[in-house]
Amino acid sequence: MIEVNVTEKMFLTAREKAVEVGKLNNSILNGGGNLAGFIGEQIVLSVLGGEWINTYQYDLIIDGYKVDVKTKQTSVKPLPHYECSITEVNSDQDCDYYAFTRVKKDFSVGWYLGVMKKSEYFQQAKYLKKGEVDPSNNYTVRASCYNLTIDKLKEKLE
Repeated sequence: MIEVNVTEKMFLTAREKAVEVGKLNNSILNGGGNLAGFIGEQIVLSVLGGEWINTYQYDLIIDGYKVDVKTKQTSVKPLPHYECSITEVNSDQDCDYYAFTRVKKDFSVGWYLGVMKKSEYFQQAKYLKKGEVDPSNNYTVRASCYNLTIDKLKEKLE
């Protein structure tokens, strides 16, 4: 896990894209997290490099691979047992890898959590239906999703 200070340039770039896109369909936060999501993409770019493409299917091209970035907002530094999520609706995206980030709610800092090949992610993740309680944290999931703990992620693309 790598902590990244959100620079003014990162924030402004993400805000510009968030205004352009508006509400995100199929977001767990029903569009409320679009600024955080674009900041998450900026965080991954700052750690791994690549090109910002931003399509529905994937967000970045890194070393020729299509990478979709998944971001959650947080009020605390994430711990290794915290979970990353991919909603069932988004599980058919045409990407090679998922990259995961957390962004502090005040947008001052974020964390690059790691990456995983799409196929490997779904082999290892646990599936939870909307309304089910995740036994690892007692959270009632708002959308059917696939969860995996941060400590299972890889540091870089393989």
